[in-house]
Amino acid sequence: MTTETKDMIKRGIDAAERGNMVEAIHLLENAAKDAKTPMVKSYLAYCLAREHRQLKQAASMCHEAMQLDPNNPVHYLNLGRIYILADQKYRAIQTFRKGLKLGRNARIVAELKNLGLRKPSVFPALSRDNPLNKYLGILSSKLGVR
Repeated sequence: MTTETKDMIKRGIDAAERGNMVEAIHLLENAAKDAKTPMVKSYLAYCLAREHRQLKQAASMCHEAMQLDPNNPVHYLNLGRIYILADQKYRAIQTFRKGLKLGRNARIVAELKNLGLRKPSVFPALSRDNPLNKYLGILSSKLGVR
């Protein structure tokens, strides 16, 4: 891989993190001509999902990147972001947590904080929708017990 390609990849990732998806797609697609690395595939997938709403294709590309480089938490970050765009919050949280098990990543932590984490249910054996859990949780929060 040439230094020019490495520079394009770095600038493409920076553009994606800044939210400039058009620039990121342009840079990453050009870089992919020379080096189709898992990182390029992962970020390109996130950009396509965000800019063009190609959610299924993007998730598939992220899974491919994860198969090629399974221990990189960045792929889990991008897949989780894609799930958020697809309104699949539960899957996004699961994916972010799997990524955190591989290594601490500040961007994953920030995404989880943006989503907001729920407190554990009062009775873990019962579902969250169970009236006991729901109303005792509300009452204990108002009383300041939890």
